[in-house]
Amino acid sequence: MNINHGFHATMNAQPGRGDEVIALLLAAPSLPHPDCIVFLVGRSAGNPDVVHVTEGWSSPEAHAAFFATAPAQELVAALQPLLTGSEYSDEVPVGGKAF
Repeated sequence: MNINHGFHATMNAQPGRGDEVIALLLAAPSLPHPDCIVFLVGRSAGNPDVVHVTEGWSSPEAHAAFFATAPAQELVAALQPLLTGSEYSDEVPVGGKAF
């Protein structure tokens, strides 16, 4: 399956709560979703409360449909009180490699 839609987020956790954000993300309902081809969670090397998520989806429509589901909305709601801010951007993959 090809990645036709990408998504990148940088989340700033409340001080000392980066591990909680990561735990929620690693239990995300998108991980077993068939249209979610890439789901990477990482953290800043210099600040453990800065968390990065990179997603690759089969299409923008599949991504939007997933985020309209109750489990995805519950994840977003659970993350909100742990964050001081975040940046999100869609992207169009142009190349690279995912396993």
